Amino acid sequence: MSSEHAIDRSIAAAADAVGTVWPLHSFVTANPLAGFEDRPFHEAVADAESVLGGRGYPTAAVFEQALESGAIDPDLLRGRLAEHGYETDLEASLDRLADNESVVPSPEKATATERVDAVVTKWLAAFLDQGRAEWPMPDRESGFYAAFCAMAPHDSDIPDAAAIDALPSEPTAAIRSMLTDRAVGSWQDVFEFHLAALPGWTGLIKQRAADNGSWQSAYPITLAGYLAVRLALADGFDAPIVPPEEFTTSQPHGDDVPLEEVWLSAWEETYRTELVTAIADDSGSTRADAAAAERPDAQLVFCIDTRSEIIRRHIESTGAYETHGYAGFFGIPMRYEGYDSDVSVDACPPILEAQHHITDQPAEAAAGERSRYDRWHAVTETATHAMKSLKSNAATAFSFVESAGMGYAAALAVRTIAPSWFANALQKAGNRGPDDHEFCAPSIEHEHDHAPDELPTGLTLDERVEYAATAFELMGIEQFARVVAFVGHASETANNPFESSLDCGACAGNPGGPNARVLAAICNDEAVQAALADRGIEIPDDTVFVAGEHTTTTDEVTLYTDSVPETHADDIAELRADLSTARERAAGERAGDMGADPSTGVRETERRAADWAETRPEWGLAGNAGFVIGPRALTAGLDLDGRAFLHSYDWRTDSDGSALEAILAGPMVVTQWINTQYYFSTVDNAAYGSGSKVTHNPVGNIGVYQGNGGDLMTGLPLQSTMAADNEPYHQPLRLSTIVHAPVDRVTDILADHPEVAELLDNGWLSLTVIDPQQDGRALQYEKELAWTAIDEEPEPIESINRPQPPAAADD
Repeated sequence: MSSEHAIDRSIAAAADAVGTVWPLHSFVTANPLAGFEDRPFHEAVADAESVLGGRGYPTAAVFEQALESGAIDPDLLRGRLAEHGYETDLEASLDRLADNESVVPSPEKATATERVDAVVTKWLAAFLDQGRAEWPMPDRESGFYAAFCAMAPHDSDIPDAAAIDALPSEPTAAIRSMLTDRAVGSWQDVFEFHLAALPGWTGLIKQRAADNGSWQSAYPITLAGYLAVRLALADGFDAPIVPPEEFTTSQPHGDDVPLEEVWLSAWEETYRTELVTAIADDSGSTRADAAAAERPDAQLVFCIDTRSEIIRRHIESTGAYETHGYAGFFGIPMRYEGYDSDVSVDACPPILEAQHHITDQPAEAAAGERSRYDRWHAVTETATHAMKSLKSNAATAFSFVESAGMGYAAALAVRTIAPSWFANALQKAGNRGPDDHEFCAPSIEHEHDHAPDELPTGLTLDERVEYAATAFELMGIEQFARVVAFVGHASETANNPFESSLDCGACAGNPGGPNARVLAAICNDEAVQAALADRGIEIPDDTVFVAGEHTTTTDEVTLYTDSVPETHADDIAELRADLSTARERAAGERAGDMGADPSTGVRETERRAADWAETRPEWGLAGNAGFVIGPRALTAGLDLDGRAFLHSYDWRTDSDGSALEAILAGPMVVTQWINTQYYFSTVDNAAYGSGSKVTHNPVGNIGVYQGNGGDLMTGLPLQSTMAADNEPYHQPLRLSTIVHAPVDRVTDILADHPEVAELLDNGWLSLTVIDPQQDGRALQYEKELAWTAIDEEPEPIESINRPQPPAAADD
């Protein structure tokens, strides 16, 4: 084996110790301990603690609060403690938890290593900048390693610039030259040590190199190049090259389950038991039979996002509406480019690769609206560019401030004192031109001419038919209303570096409206409908498909209905009126969760969305704990408190199990990523989150620092998970998945997907099956494809709510 191949292989293995990090403008939730998922959860958090310095379980105080609030069943907890040989006196057990608890220190760093960190992060920030810097770093097109070698000899912070100048031209050769006295078998440990030193930057480099998008193509960076630079700096600063003895990603473990794991499992089982009991109630089948008898007034398909559970519940209460849950990219793995955008985004989960390039194309019949739009936006863009130039140009910056300072001060004052009024004024100014949805439509027609290395534009007829059929079959839709709306979701927030974390995770941190528009266009296609009829999916002549977008911050639902025929005008008007009513109720519920008066819900949520000083515009997916895969009838009428992902599925329309297979191998894995990021950001925000927004310092349009430098913060801010200091709003529980399907079908799917079974075997999430072929009997997954029947039948409940925290504080 060549030394170059050995280095590449060792780097790839070492990088597993660090989770992938996405840039802030396309924030994707991910498990920060993804590289440890090949081992049991309690072993993984212990190993990660030694490498990353993060705590893996809630504190004793959090467990005590959960016990006192009723979130943990004390009898269940005592039974689990006894099973594992622990003291069953709960006060004594809490005392032991507190005694075991200590603030997990970050791995000790020598002063020289801190100097290495300071220099390397300075160069990483300059190289990885995505358009924020006015004066970008030279030579970036040659790659990070080459650009650094060319520029670093002029850096006075580096003690031996001549050594940098003498480095080999290839990074692997440079690494090899610095490891000449190290055995090949020790290389992985060395690489793990240095990659884990700055896990935020390392995770971003991993993502950048794997994605190979436009920024990576223009300015490439690799883990090998980063390591070569870091090792060269470590050598120059006389910092440790080899990790200390206590540093290892694989600690020896005994067979004992830690006490914290027992408490956490009991907390999760308490929540899961209530949820399973509610879903397994016989009323579910009764509701399903009743619902099937009448044609709904309209059907709305939302993302499976937990925030959709709230608005769906309130929409259904306003009339004869049927709602469904489907992953928010609506099954179309596409790269999307807006009409006047100069960039494209991959609007699909990171677990998939984009397969189609979709652009918004103006309709010929709307040439007038297009011209007005172009003229207005040309004016606004020119003004924006001129203002930016005046503010940033060294020759004009001071004079600009003197002449415009008072005007800016007045605007800042209004924006701070009356954020809603200011936002409405800006919106009115921006809306003087037509909206691009008024004259554009997504380009779904397939174009054959494209370069071999480019994605095909549009979709073939067969592809369009397959996407539509998959959606209907997967959700179990057999009867169509006059109006079927695919509703994506986005957020609305001001001055928030984490705004994309509130958009659609299934669309890689982008709004879901474009995906909804594509699927609606596909389903309105007459050729698609004819092909679907041949497959047994009959769409009535009077059914119209529309797209929409749910703003989760304010619960406003916008419908795109420009192409809807006049015959359906009354249907749309009634739907809009009921959506407005549902919004008032849902916004009131959200406002109450944030400590505000529910009666002021719409006004309060609009204020939070517009207020540039608001650290908590919405709760996002905080509180997520469950994932229900089954027909809506199972959960209709239940208040799930915005804590459950809801994916529609009807086992009767999935004869070969392929639809369920796609859900378990796709959306269930992605929701587990979301769940674990919220979990770890809650239990140790310093290590796995990003601290308070108040002290965030955005860098390069890619991430945030705490302070003026250092590592990129990798997870969610405190305001996304905490109601107040030491008061978690998010209950840190691992995901409880519940599937309504024959258990044999689920077992076969897990057997075919060992990577999914491994997550279950190692305790990263749980799985319960409610088997309709066994009269709704519930079975709990144990290990190695084995199940245990849940025989007890507690009294059914009508609400699955979290204990109410104190009024949220803007910390």
